[in-house]
Amino acid sequence: MISFDCQVVGQNRVVTEADFPKLPYLQALCKEALRLHPPTPLMLPHKATERVKIAGFDVPKGSIVHCNVYAISRDPTIWKEPLVFRPERFLEEDIDIKGHDFRLLPFGAGRRVCPGAQLGLNMVQLMLARLLHQFSWSPPPGMDPESIDMTERPGVVTFMSKPLEAVARPRLSATLYERQQQS
Repeated sequence: MISFDCQVVGQNRVVTEADFPKLPYLQALCKEALRLHPPTPLMLPHKATERVKIAGFDVPKGSIVHCNVYAISRDPTIWKEPLVFRPERFLEEDIDIKGHDFRLLPFGAGRRVCPGAQLGLNMVQLMLARLLHQFSWSPPPGMDPESIDMTERPGVVTFMSKPLEAVARPRLSATLYERQQQS
């Protein structure tokens, strides 16, 4: 069963973006998830505007280039234990996720960085925080948690090969699950 530690947020309200600076493990968790499962494993194609040499290879002007973010995020010369899900690596070292550190590029980098990168990151953190804070999670009855299949279907965008099944149980006051009127 997975649950959220309520020491920062408590159980009388829901998580908000204002809580993020006090939840460094949540930020590390999102970075690690985006490292291992980038939404666009090959990024969007780029066109070389001039002749360039990359890692000893000549790339002619006009060539279409794909950056394999999936391979970078699993490279053992860059990451210690690259296939292990270990969010703590982002607490041990501050690694930028917005395109300045080329080891972690879920939103691209440079002039072609995703214009919605900050919004996307905030939404991933907020949704994950709320799902973990407001619910206790467990596998369906009779399912062994070790049998969860995290393999992905290859493609331009990442999808799980098999849909994830989980049971969510509310863990906060029922009033916190009610829809609030917008003022």
